[in-house]
Amino acid sequence: MFVLEGGSRFVIPRTEMTYPGHNMKLHQNAADPEKSPVDLVMADFEDACPYEFKGPKSRAVVVEALNQLDFGHKVVAVRPNNIHSKFFLGDLEAIVRGAPNRFHGIVLPKTSGAEDVLYVAQLLASLEKEAGWNYPIQIEALIETPRAIVKAYEIATASPRMAGLIFGIADFAATLGIRDVVENQNVNFLYAKQAVVIAAKAAGLHAIDNVYLQLARKDDPPERVREVEAGLRAKNVGAANLGMDGTWVIHPQQAKICNDCYTPNEKQVAYAKRVTELYHQRGGGSMADPETGEMIDEATIKIALMDLAKAVQAGTVAAAYLAEQAKKSHEITGYDILDQMRRVG
Repeated sequence: MFVLEGGSRFVIPRTEMTYPGHNMKLHQNAADPEKSPVDLVMADFEDACPYEFKGPKSRAVVVEALNQLDFGHKVVAVRPNNIHSKFFLGDLEAIVRGAPNRFHGIVLPKTSGAEDVLYVAQLLASLEKEAGWNYPIQIEALIETPRAIVKAYEIATASPRMAGLIFGIADFAATLGIRDVVENQNVNFLYAKQAVVIAAKAAGLHAIDNVYLQLARKDDPPERVREVEAGLRAKNVGAANLGMDGTWVIHPQQAKICNDCYTPNEKQVAYAKRVTELYHQRGGGSMADPETGEMIDEATIKIALMDLAKAVQAGTVAAAYLAEQAKKSHEITGYDILDQMRRVG
């Protein structure tokens, strides 16, 4: 969870859009609320940046964009080159010194263990103090290797700066010798994805799913566009059912479908409200839903509260309503799932 504006705003991203950091036009598109309706934007120094632009050229563009553009309510992050790259330290120094208080987080690629996070956290603390930052930069760690999967919980709990874990499917597949990263990925990578989810949720962080690499082109026939969109939706509905809170996107065309996949719809919100209110009206315990015949108990209400928390972030449920329902649940059980899972501040 990203903690913003002095602790008054909290964001668990549904969509994180990555784009090449050396291209100013793409920064402008990322800042535009209509062209890029995503929760987080991430300028990339690493895989998306051509070698000829790595170093001073791309850093100058990113720093200019961070200082000049208004990204509105989006979370703004930057992915430096990995810590073993000769470009890493220069990337970090350039953005922290050059754009104080102008972005919120860094995405740490190729994270292999807690020691990587600690190293970066210490660097950030020193650079922030030097540059006059008013708040700590947060960290999302990319989980892209078998070692990182095994060490995921240690990574997630390595620093108070940690906000989330991201599953990086392409690099992970490469280490295992897997060629196909599009079809059946929620089955073929089930263990890895749920390992990321479980580690993140155990640490109170958000979990972000990998990109979907197929895009519709301008000259594609309508049936091909529908096929790509159906694949994108199926992948993200499946990931949401595995516990992912959101996904990376690589193009604005993916934003709306992905936002929908990680946002409770009207029917789901109505159900969550109805069963929560019914449960408390009848004094708790185990009961049959008079409309569906399904059993309702305290576990049902916890699921409903988590859905309502997502709806609050999407602006479709009032925060005061959620707080009221969560308080009732806490009074009965002594357990606040929203606080435990950091779904609220």
